Amino acid sequence: MTAELVVSEVSAVPGVVTAVCVGAVVWWVGERHSGARRAQLLLAGGGVVGIGPPSWRQLAGELRRIRERLRAEWWSAVVGLALAVLGASVLPAVAGLAAVPLLRRVRLAREARHARERRGDEVIALCGVLAGEVRSGRQPGEALLRAAQDSGGLGDAQAAVVAAARFGGDVPGALASAARQPGAEGLRGLAACWRVAVDQGAGLAAGLDRLEGALRADRDRRADLRAQLAGARSTAVMLAGLPALGLLLGTALGADPLHVLLHSGAGLGCLLVGAVLEGLGMWWATRIVRGAEAT
Repeated sequence: MTAELVVSEVSAVPGVVTAVCVGAVVWWVGERHSGARRAQLLLAGGGVVGIGPPSWRQLAGELRRIRERLRAEWWSAVVGLALAVLGASVLPAVAGLAAVPLLRRVRLAREARHARERRGDEVIALCGVLAGEVRSGRQPGEALLRAAQDSGGLGDAQAAVVAAARFGGDVPGALASAARQPGAEGLRGLAACWRVAVDQGAGLAAGLDRLEGALRADRDRRADLRAQLAGARSTAVMLAGLPALGLLLGTALGADPLHVLLHSGAGLGCLLVGAVLEGLGMWWATRIVRGAEAT
């Protein structure tokens, strides 16, 4: 009898936690909007100040703002908490929290790749604007100053490069230093064109046109390769999501797979082995795709 009472109390914990969380959200939204409602009514010329609970529209707006503020990796903790409530176990919540650093690393790597691509596009634009300024008859130093104002290809090193161009400093050296930024490798070619044009009197505009064409061709090749690998990456993601689909189908058939996985020895063993194999499969597929991109 005592064991049954303990089991019933433990099974009631997820429901209590859910009710507390929902109540906290409703109270926080109501407290946040009550002051704003009072101020609006008083400034509008008086009237009856309402203190009731927030409307569904206000609650939906707050939930939307919370969703926008949450980073993508924190949704794993939210999903883990939901599965913990549904499965009456803390293991999904722990797994969701443990996945947050890994997903943050993936997000930061994706943002860094996008930043490199944007910087590469800005370098290409800088070369094109600089070539146009030189072709219009401006001196290289003045043309670089105007091109740097119109494009952001120099990044954090723009002040050093502009100072070198304005006061007769080592512009190729400043450009080579700026090329160390991720995605700004094309500035090495710009430094070489500048050095050849200044030292040997070669045409700077022609060299910049060739450099811009080469950078554009390299960018197009990388974009084409990424498009070809998108199918393989999508297939890997789809295969990784099949276990979740299996859990949904089992739940729909009434098999209660979460209870089997989280509350039995065989289920916990299958869950552990499946998670390890899932991680190894995703790592291997990612390694193959990155190797193809590097090649």
